Amino acid sequence: MTALGFLDFASVFVFALTGALVASRAQLDLVGFAFVACLTAVGGGTLRDLLLGRDPVFWVGQPGYILLACSAALLVFFTAHFLESRYRVLLWLDSIALAVAVAAGTGVAMDLGHDPVIVVLMGISTGCLGGLMRDVVCNEVPLLLKQGEIYATAAFLGASATVVASWLGLQGLALLAICAGVTWGLRAGSMLFGWRLPVYKARPPQQ
Repeated sequence: MTALGFLDFASVFVFALTGALVASRAQLDLVGFAFVACLTAVGGGTLRDLLLGRDPVFWVGQPGYILLACSAALLVFFTAHFLESRYRVLLWLDSIALAVAVAAGTGVAMDLGHDPVIVVLMGISTGCLGGLMRDVVCNEVPLLLKQGEIYATAAFLGASATVVASWLGLQGLALLAICAGVTWGLRAGSMLFGWRLPVYKARPPQQ
């Protein structure tokens, strides 16, 4: 298995766990768990592959990704009640999945020889859109859209760091490690230390 293939498998599994945890918060049945887990797991990568013209889409070419996501859903369905704080576990798993998926997205785009702007956008899309779909379907406030939350920003800076590192001559696993490390470091820092982006506040009209 290639490094990019491993990243796809890892991001699918961890994102599927987060999808199933959100399904547990919504008290869905087992079919609902599997649906949300699969949607979360492959949503971002599917859009990436469609935009980049990859044929077939990664999980269509290897249906094992769907089986992996369903296995994650099954695992959470029978174990979620043991967790003291499902939301806290969800946040940390999501941060790991975000970092891995952004690295996978940027790596695929770079391997196909795309422009740096496309590389960054594919990293953001792969990392963010599965979780966005998960939260919208389950009627949760998307992490991506919470006020001041460092989420898409972490994906953007992680993908951008990969592009800069490639200009400096780094290649292969080093690039993927830098991308995942920067993305996860920023996301984890925001949760541990309360880092936030400034948000717009309306001002009263001038008299």
